[in-house]
This record gives sequence, C-alpha cells and structure tokens, in this order.
Amino acid sequence: MTEEILINVTPQETRVAVMQQGVVQELHIERGSQRGLVSNVYIGKVKRVLPGMQSAFIDIGLERSAFLHVADIWENQHNGDAAKPIEKVLFEGQSLLVQVIKDPIGTKGARLSTQLSFAGRLLVYLPQESHIGVSQRIENEEEREALRAKLQQVLPADHKGGYIVRTMAEAATDEELRADVAYLDKLWSNLQQQSQRLAPPSLLYKELDISLRVLRDFVNEETTRVLVDSRETHERMRNFAADYIASAVPKLDHYVGARPLFDLYGVEEEIERALSRRVDLKSGGYLIIDQTEALTTVDVNTGGFVGGRNFDDTIFKTNLEAAQVIARQLRLRNLGGIIICDFIDMDTAEHRDAVLEEFKKMLARDHTRISVNGFSSLGLVEMTRKRTRESLAHVLCEPCPTCQGRGEVKTAQTVCYEILREIVREARQFNAREYRILGSQQVIDLFLDEESQSLAMLSDFIGKPVSLQVETLYSQEQYDVILM
Repeated sequence: MTEEILINVTPQETRVAVMQQGVVQELHIERGSQRGLVSNVYIGKVKRVLPGMQSAFIDIGLERSAFLHVADIWENQHNGDAAKPIEKVLFEGQSLLVQVIKDPIGTKGARLSTQLSFAGRLLVYLPQESHIGVSQRIENEEEREALRAKLQQVLPADHKGGYIVRTMAEAATDEELRADVAYLDKLWSNLQQQSQRLAPPSLLYKELDISLRVLRDFVNEETTRVLVDSRETHERMRNFAADYIASAVPKLDHYVGARPLFDLYGVEEEIERALSRRVDLKSGGYLIIDQTEALTTVDVNTGGFVGGRNFDDTIFKTNLEAAQVIARQLRLRNLGGIIICDFIDMDTAEHRDAVLEEFKKMLARDHTRISVNGFSSLGLVEMTRKRTRESLAHVLCEPCPTCQGRGEVKTAQTVCYEILREIVREARQFNAREYRILGSQQVIDLFLDEESQSLAMLSDFIGKPVSLQVETLYSQEQYDVILM
C-alpha cells in the first residue's frame, strides 16, 4: 500500500502525518519545548536506592529523578551468575551510563536502562552485546540467516559489539550496510569520549529530531513522497538523506503552495476528530473512546445502522468496521497501556473469530509492540500497546478547569443546595449583618425562580437577609458566600 508523509514545520513544533490512500494513519507531534527523551543517553548519578522496590532514582539533570529497575541493569543480567539485588549493584553517589527507554508520563519520571542501543537506518547497534539479531517482523528463518551472514561479511574483523538487523535492511546493499556500521561506530566513539570528559549529570547523546527520524524510521519502499512545508527543514533533510539514506533523496519535496499543507490534505480536521470521545463509523454505528489513568476503553455501538439481512448480520458488519477503525484510532491517538474493546455481543463463534482476525490484521500495521487476547467470558477483547510517550490528547490538551477532568459538572440545583448548607455553617460561627451569595448566572437564576422559597426559608431560619450577585466569570460550580 503506497503512502505519503506530510511534515508541517513551525518555530514552535513539527507535525508529521503518515497518509495511506489519502487517509491519515499516524500523527506525530514534537514541540521544541517538550522534546521526547527516549533514546537519549546520560551520565547520571544514583540519588537513592530502594531495596523494597528493587529500584533506584537516578539524577540525569531533569526536573524529576529518573527511575531504574533492577531488571533494566544490563551488567546484573549478564554477569554469568544469578542476578544480584539492586542494593548489591548500586550505591548512592555512583556515576552511571544510562539510556531513557520511556518518557516521563504524568507524575512518573523517565524510565532508564543501562543497556545501550543506537538506531541507524538499517541496523541497531548494541555496544555491550556480541550477537547479531534480526527484527521479529522478518519471520522467514532462511531470510533471517541470510541477513545475519550478510552483515557478518561486511563487519571489520576486529569489530566489537552486537547488532539487530532492521526490516529496512532486507533490500540493502553491502555498501549501505558498511555506511550504517561506520555511522554507528563513530557515534559510539564520540559518546565514549564525552563520558570521560563530562561530570554527572550530563547529556551525552540526543536522539534525532522528528524530521530526521522520519527519514530513518518511516520512509520505506512503499513511501512515494515526503512533503515538507519548510525550506530550511527540507534542506536539512536532503543533506541528512544524502549522507545516510540516498534512496530517500528523490522522494523529498518542498511544498510551496499558498494553502497550508495540513489543510489541503484534511489533516487538521482529522486531528480535531482524534480528540473527540465519539468516532462515527460509515455504517452509522459509532465508537466511544475513554482514556483514563489505568486503561483505555473502546465501546462499540450500532447507532443508526439497521442494514443487513438480520440483526446478527448487522452486529457482525458493525463490529468488522469497528475493528478496522479502532486499530487506526489507536495509532492516531497514540494510545498505550491496557486497552479494553467492548464489541457488540455476537452469538456465533464464527463471527467472533472473524472480527478478532480482522482486528489483528489491522493492528499488524502498527510499528508499536502490541499483544491481543481473544474474547473474554464477558465478551471483551483485552490488549496492550506499548506506551513510550504521551498520547495525542495529553500532548494537545489539559484537564478541563471547570470539571477538573471528570467530564461532568454539578447541576445548578446541586450547587444551590451546597450554598444553602454553607450559609447555615457560617451563621452558626459568625454573627454577620447580611450574607451575600456570589455565583454563576445559572445558579443565581435558580435562586430567583425554583429555589426562591428555599432561600426565603433559610433567611427566616438564620434571621438575617440573604442577597444575590451574579459573577459572569464564575463557572457553574464556583461560588462565594460573603459576610457583610
């Protein structure tokens, strides 16, 4: 399936949209002030060792200390003996070479590993390893062995370190492999020199920005064009491609049209839709997607779809379409962690198997690691999608200041009754001359209409007058009781 990659650049952020047959399949946003940290290498200092959690907090120069679990200490897993507890491996004040494997998310700091890896165009270099691995996406065993042998032939005899051969290396020439090996060797050599020169905490290696990562990670033989709307970024990408990915140079185009690039291809509208809870299906059904701290839920509904020969057929067709759309929405929104999909109940095992097969087929296009379980006894499909960075909603949005992220606000009547209770509390503590209620238009209107009798009864009960004042800037839940 052919694809196009669109890159929109402003001084503040770079946005990337991966298009297939004119439909947005993936969105990536990188802001200059919030660059991701994954793959960055630091020389850090151990701040605290927690034996109870078998973890340590490492100072790498960020606002929050990063987190290192004993299972992510490479030396401890490869010392030939049984793994030691973390308190026997690390001590406070120790300097440590670490790499970020997960960005800070929410209140959690970055997650670290002492196993280093550096991605090139065709290879991933593992300086602490000695073996040659092959991407799991290449399933044919003969191809895997052929790629191992091919790489072994181009490596210098005295070369140290291991590699993982990426899927893009399937059609690579020996010369391209040598160029990638040389690039990664130079990168590792520079990093070693810096680690001896700099004191912790210091950044030793910074991952490429998103415009260059597009060339390294996204462009493949199915990519027909990479369209960039910034002359400077286009030039930088051409220079990088000329040095490392010559095959990508002819695919790079500079967009100079008057109409904004993302408007022309409908990407702006797609971003807006990707922030909505509800996703409409072409059949008339719809999805409701809710993202919480612990997991994401996707609920499938038939909505107005009544087509098909019978009700079972209608449900089956809705679930099939939903399986395709859910897979795309997970990529678009970059949803990770535990995901629960509540498809409409199907009576036949044949229909359930067909929907699950379609779902797995659509998920196979994802670059992120995914595991999917079959239908549970409750008719739910449970799955996990590796989460390495914030979701689209967390990058572009923040919790609503009115409802504090609940998605609901108290009714005006509920707020009225809260105010009445508050005045009773105040009257028991203070002997004010008058009580004034400051509230939103909706709350004050209710006090003047349906709840006017309640207000009059309260005034008689406390023996003091109560006045009302509208505050136009107050949300429905905001109010103040002023003692006059």
